[in-house]
Amino acid sequence: MENGAFYRAMWRWHFYAGLIVLPVLALMAVTGALYLYKPEIERAVYHDWIVMGASGEALPPSRLVAAVEKASGGTVSQLQRPASADESWRLTVGRTTWFVDPHDGRLLGSMTNGGIMKTVKDLHSLVLTGPIGNRLVEVVAGWAILLCVTGLYLRWPCRGNRALALRGRPGGRLFWRDLHGTVGFLAAGVILFLAVTGLPWTEVWGGGLRAMVAAQDWGRPKLGAIPWTAPVKETLPWTLRESGAVPGGTGGVDVDAVARIAAQRGVTGGYMIGFPATAGAPWLVTTLVVQAEDARALTIDAGSGAVEQDIDWRMFGAGAKAVEWGVATHQGQEYGEPNRLLMLAGCLCLLLLCGTAPVLWWKRRPEAGLTAPPAAPPAARRNVAVLMLLLGLVFPLTGLSMVAALLGEWGLVRLRRA
Repeated sequence: MENGAFYRAMWRWHFYAGLIVLPVLALMAVTGALYLYKPEIERAVYHDWIVMGASGEALPPSRLVAAVEKASGGTVSQLQRPASADESWRLTVGRTTWFVDPHDGRLLGSMTNGGIMKTVKDLHSLVLTGPIGNRLVEVVAGWAILLCVTGLYLRWPCRGNRALALRGRPGGRLFWRDLHGTVGFLAAGVILFLAVTGLPWTEVWGGGLRAMVAAQDWGRPKLGAIPWTAPVKETLPWTLRESGAVPGGTGGVDVDAVARIAAQRGVTGGYMIGFPATAGAPWLVTTLVVQAEDARALTIDAGSGAVEQDIDWRMFGAGAKAVEWGVATHQGQEYGEPNRLLMLAGCLCLLLLCGTAPVLWWKRRPEAGLTAPPAAPPAARRNVAVLMLLLGLVFPLTGLSMVAALLGEWGLVRLRRA
């Protein structure tokens, strides 16, 4: 099989991959870039509720809980203490989060369903469309990996071709091809990283990975089977989300005691306290993770106040640590501002690629209409299809969509011949 035929077959797969996922990738690029700056955006939008002058000692947490429950008429399920002393505390009742001044117990404001950044997160993960959206994210991530692999092959410097070039006049076909190719070559590594590290959040592939990590016992502590509510579960380290915590006694320990126990255990800075959801369930204390190494979770018996579990980074195995590191780096947190700027650059380059791809397609189209790149000889098509389907075995939902794409193309060819 000659190189030209293989190249055309790879180009065709690259074209179809972009055609299938381009709109969703553009949405993920925009929402991902916004979510990198979640703290800054929230402080701007909810400034009067979040930012305050640090003055004096904080009241006991029970005073804040009593104030919120009196105003809301509901029961607090979660309390979040920020790492910064100039921010308000957040208490959750049902779907509403209340901002409270910890120094005098004043209620500063409330937001429903997580506010603006929860909407951005739900758009990024397509949660708004339900289980189908989560599976679509997995399909898109797999196709994004395929785009990176085929794009790198198409742009790889060989036979005098340059990977990094910007030739021709602005607006011309060569200019747009070089712009798309150069940006893609430079950003492929970051985009590939974002796609791979985004997969742990998916239900099928990510759920399977969590189950495998748990089954292999890669240093991950064994947990009981009491499920946490969704908002509380989201604060757990990624590898601890498959189950809940050990059961315990009822009553006897209040939120003030839990805060004191956490302090005695050296839990400083920002943390979240999850209240027992049912009789016999324990209290949960988790740190607000910035770096993966910050991950820590305490479960405290609600009857005796005994610390049943104290889970930290040292108790995770190599596999679990790799995933936690990937999650923190994906969110631009692991290495500070340089990390965030690199992830932002990946999002912006991805958005630029989504914008230049249709322009390049338009300029390279044949005069007769809007058709796909010319088909390669059958042998080249088969060999490349086998390579793509092997990649699909690693990402099953993407593999199924590949099979559907191949069947669709085969059906169109048959119809045209008929």
